[in-house]
Amino acid sequence: APVYIGIFYTAAIVGPAAGYLLGGFFLNIYTEIDQTTELTPENPLWVGAWWIGFLAGGAAALVIALPILGYPRQLPGSQRYVAMRVSEAHQLKDGSQVTASDPQFGKTVKDMPRSMLFLLKNPTFIFLCLAGATEATLIAGMSTFGPKFLESQFSLSASEAATWFGYMVVPAGGGGTFLGGFIVKKLNLRCRGIIRFCMLCALVSLTAIFIFLVHCPNVPMAGVTTPYYSNVPHNNYSAPYLQTEIHKSSFSDLGNLTVSCNIGCHCVKELFNPVCGTNGVMYFSPCHAGCSSLNHTNSPRGRQVFSGCSCVVGNISWGEQGFAEEGRCVSSCNHMPAFLTFLFVVILFTFLCSIPALTATLRCVPDSQRSFGLGIQWIVVRTLGGIPGPIAFGSVIDISCLLWEEQCGEYGSCYLYHNSAMSQYSLIAGIIYKVLGTFFFFLASMLYQPPPESPQSSCESTDVGGHDSGGKNRDLPIKDIPPEIIS
Repeated sequence: APVYIGIFYTAAIVGPAAGYLLGGFFLNIYTEIDQTTELTPENPLWVGAWWIGFLAGGAAALVIALPILGYPRQLPGSQRYVAMRVSEAHQLKDGSQVTASDPQFGKTVKDMPRSMLFLLKNPTFIFLCLAGATEATLIAGMSTFGPKFLESQFSLSASEAATWFGYMVVPAGGGGTFLGGFIVKKLNLRCRGIIRFCMLCALVSLTAIFIFLVHCPNVPMAGVTTPYYSNVPHNNYSAPYLQTEIHKSSFSDLGNLTVSCNIGCHCVKELFNPVCGTNGVMYFSPCHAGCSSLNHTNSPRGRQVFSGCSCVVGNISWGEQGFAEEGRCVSSCNHMPAFLTFLFVVILFTFLCSIPALTATLRCVPDSQRSFGLGIQWIVVRTLGGIPGPIAFGSVIDISCLLWEEQCGEYGSCYLYHNSAMSQYSLIAGIIYKVLGTFFFFLASMLYQPPPESPQSSCESTDVGGHDSGGKNRDLPIKDIPPEIIS
């Protein structure tokens, strides 16, 4: 079962990951596909064709659903393996697991309260649910805001960040999901061994998450992270290239995008259109850089170049004075390979324990409660993890914002983030959830009570089939096979 469940969930991981890659491609297509535009994907006003993926995914899901409808309720021969399987359900002190093991238990609605009570009295099941919720919080938060993190830290476009994140999730998430199920099958781990394996994976990913200590410095932005530089007249010189001296506004002017070099331009803050000056400083818009004209000679990167920018100060002899290029400045930070490597480890070991944790959940409850137990677990995981995860990480991202969009006195999206604060807050959130996950796996392992007839070695198999693997399973107790299965 772990291998097949691993294959199933691997497909569920590879799908969204492939969606990131396709989404990055679709975001390079303008949303009005029948129209042409002069906007580029680097422009903040650009809106990609995000809706194509939803239409294609919905159509594919409808087509695939048709053959699935043809399967029976139970596959032929499945009851034989159910009858031969060794139980590993957690043993309650009052012995109520015997009642829950009755095949007829749970057939009616009146058994639901007692079934719920049995699950709540199972500490291993409860802590596995809580551990799954912490892991789901991280997965939901990182899958939602991971591309945004890469975009801010390494000065990437939205499509580039989504594509890089897709490159990470496909091998790490999909491979880790399948590998986790394969390891459980290969090592023939019992329930307690599986939980300890999950705890080890959580510890490894907790160690790797400290890569968030490494961050890239913000690209200087005039009026936000660095003061404006401007040219003021100097009367002691008559040569054209010496008639100005560099004036630096004070740090008290930070947060004020209107200064002496652009005050006559009457710039508005509602239109964020960043440009990168030849001095390596980013400006809110060509207007805020004091640019007076558009140079139609494109730059080597195919972007528009603005000239006559009074706020852009550079070396006159090198031709850097008064020019700015469309788009954000390129970051010179070289931490991206190391960051992606450790992020790969975090994603890999986070997904590596997903299938083993699911397998442990199925084994620590009686057979008749497996479906109900999975339903309760998914409620806990979604309610405590999947839903608040993006909200929690969204708050972490928001509090590190330096420059907000303002319209009619209300805040909109964030234009610029503080990279150091974003890394620190993400690290704190990651450590909290990873420590909680490790602790919950530890409690689930310590409080687990196997049935007395279950194999005591955590490395012995509990999958008793029709073959004998070296005589190891000959003396294992097997449930009586019903006569109708024998016949």
